[in-house]
Amino acid sequence: MKLVIFAGPPTCGKTTVIRQVLKRMAAKQIKTAYLKIDVLYADDDTIISKEFGIPVKKIYSGELCPDHCNVVVLDEAVEWAEQSGASFLFVETAGLCLRCSPYVENSLGIVVLEATSGMNLPRKIGPMLTLADISVITKIDLISQAEREVFRYRVLESAKKITVVESNALYGIGIDPIVKQILKTPEVEFPMFLRGNPPVGTCTICVGKKEIGAKHHFGVLRTLDQELFYVGE
Repeated sequence: MKLVIFAGPPTCGKTTVIRQVLKRMAAKQIKTAYLKIDVLYADDDTIISKEFGIPVKKIYSGELCPDHCNVVVLDEAVEWAEQSGASFLFVETAGLCLRCSPYVENSLGIVVLEATSGMNLPRKIGPMLTLADISVITKIDLISQAEREVFRYRVLESAKKITVVESNALYGIGIDPIVKQILKTPEVEFPMFLRGNPPVGTCTICVGKKEIGAKHHFGVLRTLDQELFYVGE
């Protein structure tokens, strides 16, 4: 059983990239399964099920961060995919928390970034980019060559060892190198572990406190002058 996790900001083209990859996997007669993790609404699972006839599942994280939800359900998802007869499980996570990494050891982590989102985007992503194996830059046809070079440089500046693939996923351009890397993915091992370290801890805002001001909260806090301090046991 092999695990491939696709992450990236909303509207970056994750699903389009995945559909192009699935076409090539189907052509090679490789059995796949697909899990969609989103917050409130998604219909990608229905579209992919109709198009490829593969096992699909969807989960809404709701009150949880999608990356938190990913950690909680991923072991069950791998077991489900294995029982479905799939050799690969593709997980697409909404990836809204830029401080977390959804990637797992002994899996392939792919971050999808859209070139039209600004030249400084790679500097803002954090572990979602720096802990990934591949960065797929989409919508390259909508920017100039100079902007493409700057964006690529900023990706490599943030994640020096990452493989960068430039893609126009609507037309299947740049997909074959991604498939080549996917086929080299090692088998996932239990127990599974996250790559890197999660953020410092659960904050009081995450658990529902609505009051404004540091005096109402505990844990790792920060002042307006960027000073970190800790309140609590």
